Amino acid sequence: MHFSNRHTIPGMIAFSRLVLSVTLGLFLALPPLVQEVQASSRDAALAKQHMISAANPHASRAGLLMLRAGGSAVDAAIAAELVLSLVEPQSSGIGGGAFMLHYQASDRSLQAYDGRETAPAAATPELFLQADGSPMPFWDAVVGGRAVGTPGLFRMMELAHTEHGRLPWAQLFEPAIELAEEGFKVSPRLHRLISVDPYLKTYRNARDYFYTAEGEALPVGTLLRNKPFADVLRAVAEQGASAFYEGAIAQDIVEAVRTVPEKPGLLALDDLKNYQARSRKMLCVSYRDWEICGMPPPTSGGVAVLQTMKMLEQFELSDLPPDSAELTHLIAEASRLAFADRNRYLADTDFVSVPVEALLDPAYLARRASLIQTDKSLGKAEPGLPEAELAQTLLQTEPPSTTHLSVVDQWGNAVSMTASVENAFGSRVMVNGFLLNNQLTDFSFRPFDDRGQAVANAVAPGKRPRSSMSPTLVLNRDKELVMAIGSPGGSRIIGFVIKTLVASLDLDMDMQAAIEWPHRLNRNGKTDLEAGTSAEKLKVSLEKRGHEIDVRAMVSGLHGIRVRGQNHLEGGADPRREGIALGD
Repeated sequence: MHFSNRHTIPGMIAFSRLVLSVTLGLFLALPPLVQEVQASSRDAALAKQHMISAANPHASRAGLLMLRAGGSAVDAAIAAELVLSLVEPQSSGIGGGAFMLHYQASDRSLQAYDGRETAPAAATPELFLQADGSPMPFWDAVVGGRAVGTPGLFRMMELAHTEHGRLPWAQLFEPAIELAEEGFKVSPRLHRLISVDPYLKTYRNARDYFYTAEGEALPVGTLLRNKPFADVLRAVAEQGASAFYEGAIAQDIVEAVRTVPEKPGLLALDDLKNYQARSRKMLCVSYRDWEICGMPPPTSGGVAVLQTMKMLEQFELSDLPPDSAELTHLIAEASRLAFADRNRYLADTDFVSVPVEALLDPAYLARRASLIQTDKSLGKAEPGLPEAELAQTLLQTEPPSTTHLSVVDQWGNAVSMTASVENAFGSRVMVNGFLLNNQLTDFSFRPFDDRGQAVANAVAPGKRPRSSMSPTLVLNRDKELVMAIGSPGGSRIIGFVIKTLVASLDLDMDMQAAIEWPHRLNRNGKTDLEAGTSAEKLKVSLEKRGHEIDVRAMVSGLHGIRVRGQNHLEGGADPRREGIALGD
């Protein structure tokens, strides 16, 4: 397959290789002296055949094993995510959900897979209201069983594997099972998050797993084994996803949710048994010489990213210096307008009429872009009017506990997948070695706004809460793959992906440099600039344009792959986390 190469790589990118020394039998099974590509600061990882970029080295290695065994991008993504469920439990896992975008090289087709959690059948719009009708305090809702939605990850991965897998289903589980039984070392990041979490140790199973007998967070380097998790994986490997959604495992999940002291949830056996992953049509818009494609609702990420990029198309961004106030201002203003629409319209399209086509209409977005002034901020942007019928939503807090991985296989197929348990460590309810999500807090707590209008993102039985996850694919005009990218980060995910697309497509940075480019984003409020970076220097200039500035740390987890030409894959992994890009 031929890939067009619109740009040449600026400068010489180091093609660094190293032999990884590992102790697990799983990784010792690799051929001797096999070399792997590792992303390092300011150097993109390069490969000719296949590549994976994921949020933890164990996960990237597991995915690479599948690619070397002749597996597809979907096979590698599943193997990597199962390992992430074990080694990065604060971010994603089998007790949560995911969105996956798939590119099929043979016919250049696109498919989106929706494994978002759903509200229990017994849930009502008043789920998060107190006795006086006021919304519950956020943290009261997060922790415990009330916020647990029906997990969707296994059903989604099984659906994608049925359609695009090449290796046997059970083979994809082998790395995670072996790592769970042999043990993995607690990383500095996992230790830090365990140490600062005030709720995790209040639940016995989580306390016994993550803390010492004295109640201290497990030290960095502690060998952590998880046999119950391995047992769950072995059952699903042998029997399929139904082993998770029916029978003993499902009963354990429901019992754990419904018996939480003071904060029991509503999840029932039928909720698990009846869960279905969805195959959805991907959303795409043209952008200069490319086509950018994202996930449709229930996530708001796809629409918001595509809206912002289409508005930015009205400006010649490549003429602007990368760290200029002018460029940052345009990104912030376009994002501001997109978030105004996001907060008004986006919700689960299976339950609410969302004007997606109108929101992405080029003429509508051109009118929206015309509101942007190059020397003055809009301030608080109002939503547009793509349709007469409006549905008000409320901006809901979305703490950044999510993960993203990107894969390209030897046939040119690609996966961009973002998975989550919502808050760090989800609901903190742990069962059979894995944590359950708290995704129901992504719903708006209030079913009606102050004017009595129905809220589009209100709780409803079987409904999927709105998300900001933004897995993204970029194609050229011949429908050939150019990029797979995405990130964790709550509602800031949208801004992380946008700035990386601009850095790569408009500024021609390599994949690693685009990921490392300092964050600058706006969610229709303050303009956030990444602390400790060159973006900080833009504060005064942007304030003169009317921006209210918040300089802050922003821990993204961008993981992407750029196709630069035939047999030329360029990978990047976010140094703000502990991920790595590997390939051959």
